Amino acid sequence: MLYDALIGPFTEFEFMRRALAAVIALSLAGAPIGVFLMLRRMSLVGDAMAHAILPGAAVGFLLSGLNLFAMTAGGLIAGFAVAILAGLVARSTGLKEDASLATFYLASLALGVTIVSIKGTNIDLLHVLFGNILAMDDQTLLVVAFNATVTLLVLAVIYRPLVIESVDPLFLRTVSRAGGPAHLAFLALVVINLVNGFQALGTLLAVGLMILPAGIARFWSRDLTVMICIAVVAAAVSGYAGLVLSFQTRVASGPAIILVASALYTVSVLFGPVGGVVRQLFPGRHLEA
Repeated sequence: MLYDALIGPFTEFEFMRRALAAVIALSLAGAPIGVFLMLRRMSLVGDAMAHAILPGAAVGFLLSGLNLFAMTAGGLIAGFAVAILAGLVARSTGLKEDASLATFYLASLALGVTIVSIKGTNIDLLHVLFGNILAMDDQTLLVVAFNATVTLLVLAVIYRPLVIESVDPLFLRTVSRAGGPAHLAFLALVVINLVNGFQALGTLLAVGLMILPAGIARFWSRDLTVMICIAVVAAAVSGYAGLVLSFQTRVASGPAIILVASALYTVSVLFGPVGGVVRQLFPGRHLEA
């Protein structure tokens, strides 16, 4: 009975195996990016960028239908364009960068929904907004895996300056010029992983497997390496449990994955050893000399 519920769906159905492989790829690449977004206090920036990719993906849909490469290329172009425009406006005017980005992402979200609505049906719109990881084919899975591999390789190259800039950007500027390129490369990785998540979870939930696992890890460790490992495991477990929940019930796969991650986050907030509610209410005894 337990085997049929937890393992059977993945041994019997190929689409479930593809979905699980996609979730693992998204977890390996997206969770570390989410940890750095949290450390750099850019979590809401990630959410804004997730909506910013929609018009590019919608234009790809308008030109080629549900074509993987057209929608991916469009999403990348739109994400980079919004990031660059928001930065230019923030630097040439008195407007803060977060406010500038919020303005662009709202306009992008509205434009993308309008574009999809013009040509597509309500089903197409739901697919773009919420994704459908269970409908992922081999071609899409290969693209997700390739983007995840590129993310891990680039992250390994910029890891040290990224860590230093997250902790003490002033110190990095005094000893090295690597901060600027590392920041730009990191923003590129954010966009790439949002497009990756877009293929599986849609534009509204793409950021979920990046931010929620990072929040979970925050309550279980202060060590950056351990936090990244916990975030990856939390994302993978959320993806697996969400797929099982979706298979056994009528809950859509994308929302099911994010709901499981949200439940794990709630448990971490309550019982996490690093700043959890219970730990603060009942602190352990300190050693006395």
